[in-house]
Amino acid sequence: MSDVTSHGAAVPRAEPFSATRALFDLPADTVYLNGNSLGPLTHAARQRVAEVVASEWGQHLIGGWNECGWIDLPRQAGDRIAALVGAPEGSVAVCDSTSVNLFKVLSAALRMRPEHRVVLSDAGNFPTDLYVAQELLAGLGDGYELRVVAPEEVADAIDERVAALMLTEVDYRTARVHDMGDLTRRAHEAGALAVWDLAHSAGAIPVDLAGSGADFAVGCSYKYLNGGPGAPAFVYVRPEHAEETRSALAGWMGHEAPFAFDLDYRPAPGVQRMLVGTPPVLAMAALDAALAVWEGVDLAEVRARSIELSETFIAEVEARCPGLELASPRDAAARGSHVSFRFEHGYAAMQALIERGVIGDFRAPDLMRFGFAPLYIGRDDVLRAAEVLERIVCERLWDDPRYADRKKVT
Repeated sequence: MSDVTSHGAAVPRAEPFSATRALFDLPADTVYLNGNSLGPLTHAARQRVAEVVASEWGQHLIGGWNECGWIDLPRQAGDRIAALVGAPEGSVAVCDSTSVNLFKVLSAALRMRPEHRVVLSDAGNFPTDLYVAQELLAGLGDGYELRVVAPEEVADAIDERVAALMLTEVDYRTARVHDMGDLTRRAHEAGALAVWDLAHSAGAIPVDLAGSGADFAVGCSYKYLNGGPGAPAFVYVRPEHAEETRSALAGWMGHEAPFAFDLDYRPAPGVQRMLVGTPPVLAMAALDAALAVWEGVDLAEVRARSIELSETFIAEVEARCPGLELASPRDAAARGSHVSFRFEHGYAAMQALIERGVIGDFRAPDLMRFGFAPLYIGRDDVLRAAEVLERIVCERLWDDPRYADRKKVT
């Protein structure tokens, strides 16, 4: 059954994720609509980090690598993430940052397609992905090109010169979603490989890396996966490519026998060759513990609830705040789990919102961004956020000089 808000948006009466909400350590009187930038702390992560520091590092010292299983964390956390992105066990590893992992897989893809010299991306891609590609291609010399087209032009821009299609599935600004299956198929038909960034996909929408035929994927774990600020990222290598994948960045943890200390590099089997340096154990442990909240959770149900919440929010905001313009796709099936509105005074308005306990974020030049993570966000949060936003916009509460002061992180 469902209730109807004052502006006609239907919402369920019961909160289907009340059990998972209890797993998060959220500040009182706060509506947190910024899990698309940084997921909140879980009770399990807090307890796990304390345990690692006091009982494992504190008591076992260096023995913790063997006695406490630290050395296995990249694979252990990777398998948990694999289950959330439609990848087979053993095909995902947790390591480094998204940017570093992208460098690895993109360099590997170019090595596998030496007769092709173009990396194709779109203007909606996260800038760091484009930076990585630009500098990698510059280092490879003449003949290599980064081709950037409008998101809607990607399909037609795939041709026989493309070595790698490099896209972020969910646009970080508007949440527009690319069709991973269709674009991967088109890339393969042209002889190219498909590299996907899942930063705004993993834990937000159902992903099927294996079913889509994706060749490589990367993603961060500190957004919808709630791994913590700066948590290590993940990397996926399609099993069929595992033994021919060679990254331009290699390190001892990706060696076949790290503790043999050979002077010549021999890559480890499978995705383990994507490892480089020593795993950050505290961060890995926090992530591994945080991922436990997904046990027994159906991502299809998460997606359905996310759409319900975001549709309610859009209806409420458009009825209450006519000065705001929806920047995200109108069709819920065509967007991810966050919603963006254009507002000329968006930065100041967001600071006013945050001060009043509703936390979203801002993306230049004028986007107010709100994320809907059903594991800890419910109907009451959405309605409160819309009410506070209405007051800020209609009463011009954003028009306070202190809200215009741009902070380092927006």
